[in-house]
Amino acid sequence: MLVTLDTPYIDTTAADLRFALGLPPQPALRTLSVPLPGGEAVVLRLLGASHQVRFRDVDETVACLPALPAGLPASFARPGYTFSASVRTLDADDFARSCADLRRRAEAEEHALAGAFPGARDALTVLAARAVPGGAAWWTAHAYPQTGELVTTETVVTSA
Repeated sequence: MLVTLDTPYIDTTAADLRFALGLPPQPALRTLSVPLPGGEAVVLRLLGASHQVRFRDVDETVACLPALPAGLPASFARPGYTFSASVRTLDADDFARSCADLRRRAEAEEHALAGAFPGARDALTVLAARAVPGGAAWWTAHAYPQTGELVTTETVVTSA
């Protein structure tokens, strides 16, 4: 599901992103509950500052929250939880193509939530979740048109 958000886009960069586990729910612009086998659900939360995902006892936040000291790690793991992130800086054509691909992927995925911010055509945040054996997985993408940065994350949560 691709939605145009009512919240204006505020310039930022990938360097402003912070990673945290266990934060309380942040104000969400949109949410999507993704049902999984066995009655569980992954809750995708699209924030004005990026994203938050809740599954089981995991509350993952990747957002521009200046009060948090830690930046965005390339990877983080603990029993039953793995997270990875990458930041790529693309030229204008590659960035536009990547954003078009993200829009298509968001529309094609069964359990995706994508937000397009007004005022900047390729200012996008995309989240998608799916069941995996023993748990759930999700991926996210955050596009920053003013810097040509594309941030992607992948998370897998299984029984530890």
